[in-house]
Amino acid sequence: MFCGPDRLWYTYVMANLPDALRQAIRSRLLSWASTSLRDLPWRGERDPYRVWVSEIMLQQTRVETVIPYYERWIARFPTVEALAQADLGEALKCWEGLGYYARCRHLHRAAQVVLRDHGGQLPDDRDALLALPGIGLYTVGAILSLAFAQDAALLDGNVRRVLSRLLALDSDPKAAQTRKTLWSWAESLTPPGKAGQFNEAMMDLGATICTPRHPLCAECPLREVCQAYAGGDPEGCPSPLRREPTPHYDVAAGVIWEGESVLIAQRPLDGLLGGLWEFPGGKREAGETLTQCLERELCEEMGIQVVVGTQLIAIKHAFTHFRVTVYAFECRYGSTHDPETIGVNDWCWARLEDLDRYPFSVVDQKIIVALRASKQREAQGVQT
Repeated sequence: MFCGPDRLWYTYVMANLPDALRQAIRSRLLSWASTSLRDLPWRGERDPYRVWVSEIMLQQTRVETVIPYYERWIARFPTVEALAQADLGEALKCWEGLGYYARCRHLHRAAQVVLRDHGGQLPDDRDALLALPGIGLYTVGAILSLAFAQDAALLDGNVRRVLSRLLALDSDPKAAQTRKTLWSWAESLTPPGKAGQFNEAMMDLGATICTPRHPLCAECPLREVCQAYAGGDPEGCPSPLRREPTPHYDVAAGVIWEGESVLIAQRPLDGLLGGLWEFPGGKREAGETLTQCLERELCEEMGIQVVVGTQLIAIKHAFTHFRVTVYAFECRYGSTHDPETIGVNDWCWARLEDLDRYPFSVVDQKIIVALRASKQREAQGVQT
Protein backbone atom coordinates (compact mmCIF):
# COMPACT_ATOMS: atom_id res chain seq x y z
CA MET A 1 0.00 0.00 0.00
CA PHE A 2 2.81 2.40 0.85
CA CYS A 3 5.31 3.35 -1.83
CA GLY A 4 7.28 6.05 0.03
CA PRO A 5 10.70 5.75 1.68
CA ASP A 6 9.60 5.32 5.30
CA ARG A 7 6.75 3.06 6.40
CA LEU A 8 7.02 4.36 9.97
CA TRP A 9 6.28 7.86 8.66
CA TYR A 10 3.17 6.52 6.98
CA THR A 11 1.97 4.75 10.13
CA TYR A 12 2.58 7.83 12.27
CA VAL A 13 0.91 10.26 9.89
CA MET A 14 -2.13 8.06 9.50
CA ALA A 15 -2.50 7.91 13.28
CA ASN A 16 -1.88 11.60 13.89
CA LEU A 17 -1.29 14.10 11.13
CA PRO A 18 1.34 16.50 12.53
CA ASP A 19 0.03 20.04 12.80
CA ALA A 20 3.29 21.43 11.39
CA LEU A 21 2.88 19.32 8.26
CA ARG A 22 -0.77 20.30 7.94
CA GLN A 23 0.08 23.99 8.20
CA ALA A 24 2.96 23.66 5.73
CA ILE A 25 0.69 22.07 3.12
CA ARG A 26 -1.97 24.71 3.63
CA SER A 27 0.33 27.73 3.52
CA ARG A 28 2.39 26.51 0.56
CA LEU A 29 -0.67 25.63 -1.47
CA LEU A 30 -2.59 28.83 -0.75
CA SER A 31 0.50 30.94 -1.49
CA TRP A 32 0.89 29.17 -4.84
CA ALA A 33 -2.80 29.61 -5.60
CA SER A 34 -2.66 33.38 -5.07
CA THR A 35 -0.69 33.75 -8.32
CA SER A 36 -1.11 30.49 -10.24
CA LEU A 37 -4.77 29.50 -10.53
CA ARG A 38 -6.17 29.28 -14.04
CA ASP A 39 -8.47 32.00 -15.33
CA LEU A 40 -11.75 30.15 -15.89
CA PRO A 41 -15.26 31.49 -16.66
CA TRP A 42 -16.66 30.12 -13.39
CA ARG A 43 -13.65 30.98 -11.24
CA GLY A 44 -14.64 33.31 -8.46
CA GLU A 45 -18.33 32.57 -9.01
CA ARG A 46 -20.37 32.47 -5.84
CA ASP A 47 -23.75 31.98 -7.50
CA PRO A 48 -24.68 28.49 -6.23
CA TYR A 49 -26.44 27.59 -9.49
CA ARG A 50 -23.40 28.46 -11.62
CA VAL A 51 -21.03 26.65 -9.26
CA TRP A 52 -23.31 23.62 -9.46
CA VAL A 53 -23.49 23.67 -13.28
CA SER A 54 -19.73 24.05 -13.68
CA GLU A 55 -18.94 21.22 -11.26
CA ILE A 56 -21.40 18.83 -12.91
CA MET A 57 -19.97 19.62 -16.35
CA LEU A 58 -16.40 19.15 -15.14
CA GLN A 59 -17.00 15.61 -13.91
CA GLN A 60 -14.85 13.29 -16.08
CA THR A 61 -14.41 16.08 -18.66
CA ARG A 62 -11.46 18.32 -19.48
CA VAL A 63 -11.69 22.02 -18.65
CA GLU A 64 -11.01 23.19 -22.20
CA THR A 65 -13.91 21.05 -23.43
CA VAL A 66 -16.28 22.36 -20.76
CA ILE A 67 -15.68 26.11 -21.24
CA PRO A 68 -17.78 26.69 -24.40
CA TYR A 69 -20.53 24.38 -23.14
CA TYR A 70 -20.69 26.22 -19.81
CA GLU A 71 -20.89 29.59 -21.53
CA ARG A 72 -23.67 28.44 -23.88
CA TRP A 73 -25.56 26.78 -21.04
CA ILE A 74 -25.52 29.85 -18.80
CA ALA A 75 -26.58 32.04 -21.71
CA ARG A 76 -29.55 29.75 -22.42
CA PHE A 77 -30.41 28.72 -18.83
CA PRO A 78 -29.16 31.56 -16.59
CA THR A 79 -31.15 30.47 -13.53
CA VAL A 80 -32.51 27.38 -11.84
CA GLU A 81 -36.00 28.47 -12.88
CA ALA A 82 -35.03 28.81 -16.55
CA LEU A 83 -33.61 25.29 -16.57
CA ALA A 84 -36.49 23.76 -14.63
CA GLN A 85 -39.07 25.22 -17.00
CA ALA A 86 -37.22 24.11 -20.14
CA ASP A 87 -37.99 20.91 -21.99
CA LEU A 88 -35.53 18.06 -21.35
CA GLY A 89 -34.90 17.82 -25.08
CA GLU A 90 -33.83 21.46 -25.15
CA ALA A 91 -31.40 20.86 -22.28
CA LEU A 92 -29.99 17.77 -23.99
CA LYS A 93 -29.56 19.72 -27.22
CA CYS A 94 -27.54 22.35 -25.34
CA TRP A 95 -25.48 19.52 -23.78
CA GLU A 96 -25.07 17.69 -27.10
CA GLY A 97 -21.50 16.46 -27.58
CA LEU A 98 -20.39 16.89 -23.95
CA GLY A 99 -21.07 13.25 -23.12
CA TYR A 100 -22.19 11.47 -19.94
CA TYR A 101 -25.75 12.58 -20.65
CA ALA A 102 -27.09 11.30 -17.33
CA ARG A 103 -25.45 14.41 -15.84
CA CYS A 104 -27.72 16.60 -17.96
CA ARG A 105 -30.85 14.61 -17.13
CA HIS A 106 -30.04 14.75 -13.42
CA LEU A 107 -29.29 18.48 -13.60
CA HIS A 108 -32.61 19.14 -15.31
CA ARG A 109 -34.56 16.99 -12.84
CA ALA A 110 -32.77 18.49 -9.84
CA ALA A 111 -33.58 22.00 -11.05
CA GLN A 112 -37.26 21.08 -11.06
CA VAL A 113 -36.96 19.78 -7.49
CA VAL A 114 -35.13 22.95 -6.38
CA LEU A 115 -37.83 25.12 -7.95
CA ARG A 116 -40.62 23.07 -6.40
CA ASP A 117 -39.18 22.41 -2.93
CA HIS A 118 -36.67 25.21 -2.34
CA GLY A 119 -38.17 28.23 -4.06
CA GLY A 120 -35.64 28.14 -6.87
CA GLN A 121 -32.68 28.59 -4.52
CA LEU A 122 -30.10 25.83 -4.22
CA PRO A 123 -30.05 24.79 -0.54
CA ASP A 124 -26.96 25.36 1.61
CA ASP A 125 -27.59 22.23 3.65
CA ARG A 126 -25.52 19.08 3.07
CA ASP A 127 -28.38 16.60 3.43
CA ALA A 128 -30.72 18.65 1.25
CA LEU A 129 -28.08 18.83 -1.49
CA LEU A 130 -27.37 15.10 -1.31
CA ALA A 131 -31.09 14.43 -1.79
CA LEU A 132 -31.00 16.08 -5.24
CA PRO A 133 -30.56 13.89 -8.35
CA GLY A 134 -26.98 13.65 -9.56
CA ILE A 135 -25.33 15.28 -6.54
CA GLY A 136 -22.80 13.27 -4.57
CA LEU A 137 -20.22 13.95 -1.89
CA TYR A 138 -17.77 15.69 -4.23
CA THR A 139 -20.38 18.06 -5.67
CA VAL A 140 -21.70 18.84 -2.19
CA GLY A 141 -18.20 19.77 -1.05
CA ALA A 142 -17.71 22.00 -4.08
CA ILE A 143 -21.05 23.79 -3.71
CA LEU A 144 -20.77 24.30 0.06
CA SER A 145 -17.17 25.56 -0.04
CA LEU A 146 -17.23 27.59 -3.25
CA ALA A 147 -20.77 29.00 -3.21
CA PHE A 148 -21.59 29.16 0.50
CA ALA A 149 -18.08 29.59 2.01
CA GLN A 150 -18.60 26.62 4.32
CA ASP A 151 -15.72 24.53 5.66
CA ALA A 152 -16.37 21.55 3.40
CA ALA A 153 -13.74 19.26 1.92
CA LEU A 154 -13.98 17.61 -1.49
CA LEU A 155 -12.36 14.71 -3.27
CA ASP A 156 -12.24 14.42 -7.07
CA GLY A 157 -9.76 12.62 -9.30
CA ASN A 158 -7.21 15.41 -9.17
CA VAL A 159 -7.40 15.77 -5.39
CA ARG A 160 -7.16 12.00 -4.91
CA ARG A 161 -3.96 11.96 -6.95
CA VAL A 162 -2.37 14.87 -5.05
CA LEU A 163 -3.21 13.32 -1.68
CA SER A 164 -2.06 9.87 -2.78
CA ARG A 165 1.34 11.30 -3.66
CA LEU A 166 1.62 13.42 -0.53
CA LEU A 167 0.81 10.31 1.50
CA ALA A 168 2.66 7.97 -0.86
CA LEU A 169 -0.17 5.50 -1.31
CA ASP A 170 0.06 2.98 -4.12
CA SER A 171 -3.32 1.32 -3.52
CA ASP A 172 -6.29 1.95 -5.75
CA PRO A 173 -7.55 5.44 -4.76
CA LYS A 174 -11.07 4.34 -5.69
CA ALA A 175 -11.06 1.37 -3.30
CA ALA A 176 -13.40 1.83 -0.33
CA GLN A 177 -10.75 1.83 2.41
CA THR A 178 -8.34 4.05 0.46
CA ARG A 179 -11.16 6.44 -0.39
CA LYS A 180 -12.07 6.63 3.29
CA THR A 181 -8.43 7.42 4.14
CA LEU A 182 -8.22 10.14 1.50
CA TRP A 183 -11.48 11.73 2.63
CA SER A 184 -10.11 11.84 6.16
CA TRP A 185 -6.97 13.55 4.91
CA ALA A 186 -8.91 16.03 2.77
CA GLU A 187 -11.07 16.99 5.75
CA SER A 188 -8.04 17.31 8.04
CA LEU A 189 -6.15 19.51 5.59
CA THR A 190 -9.00 21.87 4.65
CA PRO A 191 -8.30 25.19 6.45
CA PRO A 192 -11.20 26.74 8.38
CA GLY A 193 -12.49 29.85 6.64
CA LYS A 194 -10.57 29.15 3.44
CA ALA A 195 -12.06 25.90 2.19
CA GLY A 196 -13.09 27.32 -1.18
CA GLN A 197 -9.65 28.70 -2.00
CA PHE A 198 -7.95 25.54 -0.76
CA ASN A 199 -10.23 23.23 -2.76
CA GLU A 200 -9.73 25.23 -5.95
CA ALA A 201 -5.98 25.13 -5.38
CA MET A 202 -5.93 21.37 -4.83
CA MET A 203 -7.96 20.74 -7.99
CA ASP A 204 -5.81 23.08 -10.07
CA LEU A 205 -2.58 21.61 -8.72
CA GLY A 206 -3.72 18.15 -9.77
CA ALA A 207 -4.86 19.35 -13.19
CA THR A 208 -1.78 21.40 -14.10
CA ILE A 209 1.20 20.28 -11.99
CA CYS A 210 0.56 16.94 -10.25
CA THR A 211 -0.64 15.31 -13.47
CA PRO A 212 -1.13 11.55 -13.96
CA ARG A 213 1.88 11.29 -16.27
CA HIS A 214 5.09 13.31 -16.12
CA PRO A 215 4.16 15.47 -13.09
CA LEU A 216 5.95 18.83 -13.01
CA CYS A 217 7.52 18.28 -9.59
CA ALA A 218 10.09 21.07 -10.09
CA GLU A 219 7.18 23.55 -10.20
CA CYS A 220 5.15 22.00 -7.37
CA PRO A 221 4.77 24.05 -4.18
CA LEU A 222 4.35 20.84 -2.15
CA ARG A 223 7.36 18.85 -3.36
CA GLU A 224 9.31 19.37 -0.12
CA VAL A 225 6.52 17.76 1.91
CA CYS A 226 5.58 15.11 -0.68
CA GLN A 227 6.49 11.55 0.26
CA ALA A 228 6.16 10.23 -3.30
CA TYR A 229 8.63 12.88 -4.49
CA ALA A 230 10.99 12.00 -1.64
CA GLY A 231 10.75 8.37 -2.69
CA GLY A 232 11.93 9.23 -6.19
CA ASP A 233 8.90 7.90 -8.09
CA PRO A 234 5.97 10.31 -7.86
CA GLU A 235 4.43 8.96 -11.07
CA GLY A 236 4.24 5.54 -9.41
CA CYS A 237 1.74 6.78 -6.82
CA PRO A 238 -0.91 5.68 -7.09
CA SER A 239 0.19 2.56 -8.94
CA PRO A 240 -1.31 2.25 -12.43
CA LEU A 241 -4.21 -0.16 -12.32
CA ARG A 242 -4.22 -3.22 -14.51
CA ARG A 243 -6.90 -2.69 -17.11
CA GLU A 244 -8.99 -5.47 -18.55
CA PRO A 245 -9.23 -5.64 -22.35
CA THR A 246 -11.84 -3.21 -23.62
CA PRO A 247 -14.75 -5.07 -25.27
CA HIS A 248 -15.77 -4.15 -28.79
CA TYR A 249 -19.20 -4.43 -30.38
CA ASP A 250 -20.52 -4.09 -33.92
CA VAL A 251 -23.70 -2.05 -34.17
CA ALA A 252 -26.05 -1.68 -37.15
CA ALA A 253 -28.14 1.49 -37.55
CA GLY A 254 -30.86 2.21 -40.09
CA VAL A 255 -31.33 5.45 -41.99
CA ILE A 256 -34.92 4.57 -42.87
CA TRP A 257 -36.65 6.60 -45.54
CA GLU A 258 -40.31 7.08 -46.30
CA GLY A 259 -40.69 9.71 -48.96
CA GLU A 260 -38.58 12.74 -48.00
CA SER A 261 -38.53 11.93 -44.29
CA VAL A 262 -36.25 9.73 -42.22
CA LEU A 263 -37.21 7.75 -39.12
CA ILE A 264 -35.50 8.68 -35.85
CA ALA A 265 -36.07 7.22 -32.39
CA GLN A 266 -35.55 8.60 -28.89
CA ARG A 267 -33.55 6.35 -26.59
CA PRO A 268 -35.05 5.31 -23.23
CA LEU A 269 -34.52 8.04 -20.65
CA ASP A 270 -32.81 5.85 -18.06
CA GLY A 271 -30.14 4.13 -20.15
CA LEU A 272 -26.94 4.90 -22.04
CA LEU A 273 -27.34 8.17 -23.98
CA GLY A 274 -30.81 8.36 -22.45
CA GLY A 275 -33.15 10.89 -24.04
CA LEU A 276 -31.04 11.41 -27.14
CA TRP A 277 -32.38 10.74 -30.61
CA GLU A 278 -30.77 8.23 -32.94
CA PHE A 279 -31.03 6.30 -36.15
CA PRO A 280 -32.50 3.09 -34.70
CA GLY A 281 -30.69 -0.23 -34.60
CA GLY A 282 -28.59 -2.23 -32.18
CA LYS A 283 -25.76 -4.59 -31.36
CA ARG A 284 -24.93 -7.52 -33.59
CA GLU A 285 -25.25 -10.95 -32.01
CA ALA A 286 -22.98 -13.91 -32.69
CA GLY A 287 -23.52 -15.47 -36.11
CA GLU A 288 -25.53 -12.56 -37.52
CA THR A 289 -24.78 -10.50 -40.57
CA LEU A 290 -25.16 -6.75 -40.14
CA THR A 291 -28.31 -6.87 -42.29
CA GLN A 292 -29.83 -9.60 -40.12
CA CYS A 293 -28.89 -7.65 -37.01
CA LEU A 294 -30.59 -4.50 -38.24
CA GLU A 295 -33.75 -6.31 -39.31
CA ARG A 296 -34.00 -8.09 -35.94
CA GLU A 297 -33.33 -4.98 -33.84
CA LEU A 298 -35.89 -2.88 -35.69
CA CYS A 299 -38.50 -5.58 -35.27
CA GLU A 300 -37.74 -6.01 -31.54
CA GLU A 301 -37.52 -2.31 -30.67
CA MET A 302 -40.12 -0.74 -32.97
CA GLY A 303 -42.11 -3.60 -34.49
CA ILE A 304 -41.22 -2.63 -38.05
CA GLN A 305 -39.77 -4.21 -41.18
CA VAL A 306 -37.37 -2.50 -43.56
CA VAL A 307 -35.61 -3.20 -46.81
CA VAL A 308 -31.90 -2.76 -46.04
CA GLY A 309 -29.93 -1.01 -48.76
CA THR A 310 -26.34 0.14 -49.12
CA GLN A 311 -23.97 1.01 -46.29
CA LEU A 312 -23.67 4.76 -45.82
CA ILE A 313 -20.79 4.95 -43.35
CA ALA A 314 -18.91 3.00 -40.66
CA ILE A 315 -17.92 4.91 -37.51
CA LYS A 316 -15.59 3.81 -34.72
CA HIS A 317 -16.31 5.26 -31.29
CA ALA A 318 -15.03 4.68 -27.76
CA PHE A 319 -17.20 4.87 -24.66
CA THR A 320 -15.82 4.70 -21.12
CA HIS A 321 -15.91 0.92 -20.80
CA PHE A 322 -16.31 -0.38 -24.35
CA ARG A 323 -15.79 0.45 -28.02
CA VAL A 324 -18.16 0.17 -30.97
CA THR A 325 -18.11 0.26 -34.72
CA VAL A 326 -21.43 1.58 -35.98
CA TYR A 327 -22.45 0.62 -39.52
CA ALA A 328 -25.21 2.86 -40.89
CA PHE A 329 -27.34 1.56 -43.78
CA GLU A 330 -29.83 3.42 -45.91
CA CYS A 331 -33.14 1.57 -45.76
CA ARG A 332 -36.66 1.73 -47.15
CA TYR A 333 -39.61 1.49 -44.78
CA GLY A 334 -41.40 -1.81 -45.35
CA SER A 335 -44.26 -1.86 -42.82
CA THR A 336 -47.88 -0.94 -43.41
CA HIS A 337 -48.34 0.35 -39.84
CA ASP A 338 -46.69 3.00 -37.69
CA PRO A 339 -43.62 2.18 -35.57
CA GLU A 340 -44.22 1.15 -31.96
CA THR A 341 -42.45 2.28 -28.78
CA ILE A 342 -41.41 -1.19 -27.65
CA GLY A 343 -37.77 -0.49 -26.82
CA VAL A 344 -37.62 3.24 -27.50
CA ASN A 345 -39.07 6.23 -25.68
CA ASP A 346 -40.49 7.95 -28.77
CA TRP A 347 -40.13 8.16 -32.55
CA CYS A 348 -40.87 10.57 -35.37
CA TRP A 349 -40.40 11.15 -39.08
CA ALA A 350 -38.13 14.13 -39.76
CA ARG A 351 -36.96 15.86 -42.87
CA LEU A 352 -33.21 16.06 -43.35
CA GLU A 353 -33.15 19.82 -42.81
CA ASP A 354 -35.03 19.46 -39.50
CA LEU A 355 -32.63 17.03 -37.81
CA ASP A 356 -30.70 19.88 -36.16
CA ARG A 357 -33.64 20.44 -33.85
CA TYR A 358 -33.00 17.15 -32.05
CA PRO A 359 -30.18 16.18 -29.66
CA PHE A 360 -28.05 13.37 -31.12
CA SER A 361 -24.97 11.53 -29.94
CA VAL A 362 -21.59 12.15 -31.57
CA VAL A 363 -21.95 8.99 -33.66
CA ASP A 364 -25.39 9.94 -34.98
CA GLN A 365 -24.19 13.46 -35.75
CA LYS A 366 -21.52 11.89 -37.97
CA ILE A 367 -24.20 9.83 -39.70
CA ILE A 368 -26.13 13.04 -40.36
CA VAL A 369 -23.02 14.67 -41.88
CA ALA A 370 -22.46 11.64 -44.12
CA LEU A 371 -26.13 11.57 -45.10
CA ARG A 372 -26.17 15.23 -46.08
CA ALA A 373 -22.95 14.82 -48.04
CA SER A 374 -24.48 11.85 -49.87
CA LYS A 375 -27.62 13.82 -50.74
CA GLN A 376 -25.51 16.72 -51.93
CA ARG A 377 -23.53 14.45 -54.23
CA GLU A 378 -26.78 13.02 -55.58
CA ALA A 379 -28.10 16.52 -56.26
CA GLN A 380 -24.91 17.53 -58.03
CA GLY A 381 -25.05 14.38 -60.12
CA VAL A 382 -28.60 15.16 -61.19
CA GLN A 383 -27.62 18.72 -62.10
CA THR A 384 -24.73 17.59 -64.28
